[in-house]
Amino acid sequence: MRSSVGWLSRRLAAILQQELTPAAVRLELWDGTSPYAGPRPPVGTLAVEDARTLRAVLVNPHLQFGECYMHGTLRVRGELEPVLEAISRIALTPTWRERISSHFAPGNGVQRARRNVHHHYDLGNDFYSWWLDEQLVYTCAYFERPDVSLERAQVAKMDLVCRKLRLQPGESVVEAGCGWGALALHMAREYGVYVRAFNLSHEQVAYARARAAREGLTGQVEFIEDDYRNVEGEYDVFVSIGMLEHVGLRHYPSLAAVMRRVLRRAQGRGLLHFIGRDVPRPLNAWIRRRIFPGGYAPTLAEVATRVIAPARMSILDVENLRLHYARTLRHWSRRFAATADRVQARYGEEFRRAWELYLTGSEATFAAGALQLFQVVFAPVEATPPYWTRAEIYGGAQADEWFAATR
Repeated sequence: MRSSVGWLSRRLAAILQQELTPAAVRLELWDGTSPYAGPRPPVGTLAVEDARTLRAVLVNPHLQFGECYMHGTLRVRGELEPVLEAISRIALTPTWRERISSHFAPGNGVQRARRNVHHHYDLGNDFYSWWLDEQLVYTCAYFERPDVSLERAQVAKMDLVCRKLRLQPGESVVEAGCGWGALALHMAREYGVYVRAFNLSHEQVAYARARAAREGLTGQVEFIEDDYRNVEGEYDVFVSIGMLEHVGLRHYPSLAAVMRRVLRRAQGRGLLHFIGRDVPRPLNAWIRRRIFPGGYAPTLAEVATRVIAPARMSILDVENLRLHYARTLRHWSRRFAATADRVQARYGEEFRRAWELYLTGSEATFAAGALQLFQVVFAPVEATPPYWTRAEIYGGAQADEWFAATR
């Protein structure tokens, strides 16, 4: 038997519904009633199971929406992604609390960075193998056509990065944050470069080393279990895919110092691939607590002024792959849903619900434009740019001839 809803709860529900109505999301209380009176049919319903959940979501939605969904006291009736995307679209402007807290974005010293990496990336390689592509690429793919498979799109992304960097056989590359090693191995195998790849995740490094041995690439690729701040030597190319989000604003000077120290000045170049924003805003509080502790998605301005300029680099090219990441996350979400029973059997229902919300919510956030995916190509201020036009990146009948003529 459903419990009754008191006057105060109905009043609080009306306030929360007022916030949700522009998104055409219906709120349903635990007695089955709803204050929704929107001008159009709802895209979905948020079903609240008790008064405590209602109060929690109303007072601190950025944290408690995820907490209550994970614990099962807040449920979504209808498809999850359209509901989350609709909510994301009405929350594109940062609140005053977020504007203040964005100035206190977390920093990640060496020990904290190691703990944060362990929290997310050392859940078990088999867990990620259940829903990522066959090479375990855990960053935005590049869909040259909407109908290509996730596997092909990830290879296309790695090739796009290599073309932007204009890799040449025999060059040296340092990669900061290498995941399970797919890009490092791709660069070595397909472009003939020598790679030193740094990563704090023990499980990822062990996997990458084993794969390099199987593919006969140990002479070209070295996987190092260490922090990016400890990179030594000089290299022709610096590349980081999906690591900048874990650095934190306070440690951008450290990253800039590394880039300035290790990149050769005459012909050096680099690429940063990262989740970003249009305006400063902290990462969602629930995501920081449950999924990515210490995470921060910077604006282009923050990267330009706090990383690129202090490293004495010039920005050569910027591309936004936001919709490619939304599509990548759609693939991941569907694959995760297909293996949800196995995930729940090993990790429990709350873990499954948390990752379901994280993957689907991230897809919705990128689709709505609340998050961006930037690729920034740069070079030392005195270096020769690696290409003259984007035709050399995306193809063109005279791309190679143009490159040869202008070097």
